[in-house]
Amino acid sequence: MIVGSRRITASARLTRHSALTALLLVLVAGLLSFHAPPASAASGTLLRDGTGLYPRAVRLEHSGADNGRILASVVTFDGNNGLGAVYESTDDGGSFRQVGTVGDPQAAGGRGLCCSTLFELPQQVGGLPAGTLLWAASVGQDTADRRMSIRVFASTDVGRSWSYLSTVATAPNDRGLWEPEFSVDAQGNLVCHYSDETDGTHSQKLVAARTSDGVTWTGHHDTVASALGSDRPGMAVVRKLPNGSYFMTYEICAAAGQYVCVVHYRTSADGWDWGDPTYLGIRPETADGKYFKHAPTVAWSPEPGNPQGKLFLVGQVMYNRDGTVASGSGRTIWTNSAGGTGAWREVAAPVAVDSSTVDYCPNYSSALLPSADGTRVLEIATDYAGTVCKPYFATGAG
Repeated sequence: MIVGSRRITASARLTRHSALTALLLVLVAGLLSFHAPPASAASGTLLRDGTGLYPRAVRLEHSGADNGRILASVVTFDGNNGLGAVYESTDDGGSFRQVGTVGDPQAAGGRGLCCSTLFELPQQVGGLPAGTLLWAASVGQDTADRRMSIRVFASTDVGRSWSYLSTVATAPNDRGLWEPEFSVDAQGNLVCHYSDETDGTHSQKLVAARTSDGVTWTGHHDTVASALGSDRPGMAVVRKLPNGSYFMTYEICAAAGQYVCVVHYRTSADGWDWGDPTYLGIRPETADGKYFKHAPTVAWSPEPGNPQGKLFLVGQVMYNRDGTVASGSGRTIWTNSAGGTGAWREVAAPVAVDSSTVDYCPNYSSALLPSADGTRVLEIATDYAGTVCKPYFATGAG
């Protein structure tokens, strides 16, 4: 785990070793023996009774007869092999079953796997038809020479089978490449956003690259890169809004203080040009000054009578204006019906996370997936059950 875009790696044993500004924490996957979660674990239903990290979920909208199915993924481990576990729901998030596994050979043998993403292509890109599922992750953080890369896999059979497609970036040194996130820009190119520690000037920055065919990635450029080299923008999530603009959330971690790892957002007119990278964006807040810190995710849904629709936002920990932890932290998500501007409104989180631990597990980068009409929202959030970090899901009012 690295504080300031905290991360997890895995091997067959528990160990700790230094990495940049903090620690890489190593897990053992939980045993697959089904049992009820302890009272201290999150509410909701177990997605898998074992390790399941960095959840993501999509509702198919460009897959013909399969539209409406929900696909979800988590990072897990078989011994010291990193895997992407893929699940499907055909009852709008009422239940899930595992339908696929992404097994990257570069994440096997204790090489390390982190922070995957899941995406459905909304339109054809090169030879990839609309509806193609893409999965990408950071690999290689535990190798001897630590040359990390972001590798992309594709599925054309609704997540049942996966094949290697391309590599977005490979580190030129032993620093990290983390947290891939996909979008399609206004020109129809597939864009990958990721966190980059490798340039020697910035502790971390956000970078974007794009491809017109899914194979060759070009145009790697900074999207958020603070003028203060110790700042660490990371964990980008991007959603396209009805007016054609793009909305990005991220954290900015730096030196200790009230706003370390506070959540920010910024927008782009075309999903590729995000303006001056040194502009750090806007801190979303509620009317009474609450704010989120750590591991944000954002989702968009339609809203009756509102052409802008509605945004949903969650962060790992919610704070009061004075910097104290808010009473609803771990049990609250936010909505905004004005494209992100102005005050955000608190609503009860579908999954209530009880743990107050701030590390890679409790309520860390939770997945939000609104219903087709925006009245409900599915959440997949992680929490400890004993020593194992497990994913839980539930649907609540939006």
